[in-house]
Amino acid sequence: MVSCVYLAAKYPKIKTLMGPDPRLKWIVCMMVVIQFVAFYLVKDLDWKWVLFWTYAFGSCINHSMTLAIHEISHNTAFGNNKAMLNRYFAIFANLPIGLPYSASFKRYHLDHHRYLGGDGIDVDIPTDFEGWFFCTRFRKFIWIILQPLFYAIRPLCINPKPITQLEMTNVAFQVTFNVLLYWLWGAKPVVYMLAGSMLGMGLHPISGHFIAEHYMFLKGHETYSYYGSLNLLTFNVGYHNEHHDFPSIPGRRLPMVKEIAAEYYADLPQYTSWVKVLYDFIMDDTISPYSRIKRKLKGEVKQE
Repeated sequence: MVSCVYLAAKYPKIKTLMGPDPRLKWIVCMMVVIQFVAFYLVKDLDWKWVLFWTYAFGSCINHSMTLAIHEISHNTAFGNNKAMLNRYFAIFANLPIGLPYSASFKRYHLDHHRYLGGDGIDVDIPTDFEGWFFCTRFRKFIWIILQPLFYAIRPLCINPKPITQLEMTNVAFQVTFNVLLYWLWGAKPVVYMLAGSMLGMGLHPISGHFIAEHYMFLKGHETYSYYGSLNLLTFNVGYHNEHHDFPSIPGRRLPMVKEIAAEYYADLPQYTSWVKVLYDFIMDDTISPYSRIKRKLKGEVKQE
């Protein structure tokens, strides 16, 4: 594997892509406003239409917002010199998702980049129970539906960390928002919000990126990119090889990394459909939650 240091040295233009994306904060604000309008519009709908729009629209926006928070966790909203502003902006972006997770995500996600596949550190790696139990086609189908649950409880099982003041602030803001939403417009917007987050990260076309990013469909290849149209909704998270090579480059500029260093990225294994990734994961009996590289870390480990 060619190192990112080598690529940056060979293609100096890549370094010019690093730094904040001025558009990101405005896009996030627009998405928050869109969901606020949706909360108002669903309050008087029949329940069947609430559930329909929850899956058809709300789940897409909320999953997209989680990937906006992923972007913000790399300080691409306001830059590295305004780290706390990024953290509080992520808490704001968290509001229409309903579940307070942005502050915790930042801490664990940077460990994922620094110690990819690190046993006991990278909580993106499924637990031994997940690998042992969800091994049949039907069970893998259930596992995909329950992905939000496992992403929530896995850190507590693999790498629990002391709760920080920022995480408490995240919880306080979110609970206050959820209570106000219920008080203003009743239960339907709250169901739309929470169910949209759970469904959008479960059995949903966008959630194919969870499997596509690091599961070894091809032996020896740990990280894969996807260059399809759903990148338009996901801040180019599909450009995952590029993202792991250069995490400080905003998603909007990752296609430029691929273009600049085409000789390196063009021949790497890639996906054309996240839906097909989900289907193949379920139907391929050689693939399971165990299909991840897990490393025993040596030396000093510095966690966030």
